[in-house]
Amino acid sequence: MRTRPTLHWSPPPDLPPGTSDLQPVVDALSAGRVLVLSGAGMSTESGIPAYRGEGGSLSRHTPMTYQDFTASAQARRRYWARSHLGWRTFGRARPNAGHQAVAAFVQHGLLSGVITQNVDGLHQAAGTEGVVELHGGLARVRCLDCDAITSRQDLSVRLEEANAAFEPVAAGINPDGDADLSDEQVADFRVLPCTDCGGILKPDVVFFGETVPAQRIEYCRQLVREANTLLVLGSSLTVMSGLRFVRQAAQAGKRVLIINRDPTRGDQLAHSRVSLPLGAALHSVADVLNIPVDGGMILRSEP
Repeated sequence: MRTRPTLHWSPPPDLPPGTSDLQPVVDALSAGRVLVLSGAGMSTESGIPAYRGEGGSLSRHTPMTYQDFTASAQARRRYWARSHLGWRTFGRARPNAGHQAVAAFVQHGLLSGVITQNVDGLHQAAGTEGVVELHGGLARVRCLDCDAITSRQDLSVRLEEANAAFEPVAAGINPDGDADLSDEQVADFRVLPCTDCGGILKPDVVFFGETVPAQRIEYCRQLVREANTLLVLGSSLTVMSGLRFVRQAAQAGKRVLIINRDPTRGDQLAHSRVSLPLGAALHSVADVLNIPVDGGMILRSEP
């Protein structure tokens, strides 16, 4: 029996309230060896919507699952048509103030690592090196048959040439780069095969319903073991792929701090949750620590 991935989580009534006190974050960064775990809320100020929370994309669409993608040519056509259109906006997004602050913390030796649940590459674009992409990255494409890795930009050029008349208007763009289009709008879209073997191409990301590689999970667990504090930025922690590291840190007696506007599934394990906009909160922390932060660039999606 095929099961659907966990998409929604309802907070229990006994969750501790959020705070505006950033001092615990300042203290943790001052002590060093802070491990960052970032989620979709990290990129909302770059014009990429979050999955959950107010205005989250899950209120209007269900993401493609690995099972549907691999089982159906029609599902792959739908995905690639929507994703191709979404890439035009998604690929232009730029790091925001939060990404720039994280990069500054790394450069000043305050972080022991950065794990991101995002697939947008914005941490790296801000100058942060060694980012662990828990769910992969949209900038790469993988062949499911020969395992060849190619550039998403190269595929985008090929798809433009093969679908010159494809100019639909999307209702919105989702956190995975998927544009909201109807079945009628994608019906004639031409999907392209791998240039090496003719196999099926898939973005090099972990779809809903797909398993994060065990080696990647173990590396992240090692980062948690080596950290003094786990700092969660912009994640609801609804899915186990990120929540597992919060549970690990809490069980080891490490401090867990969260900056997220809405309640999260990890709040009961955290020392505190700061309910403030991420960019402003991280800039405030940097100011207290006398760390200069480059101005974040914000690209908002056009209506």
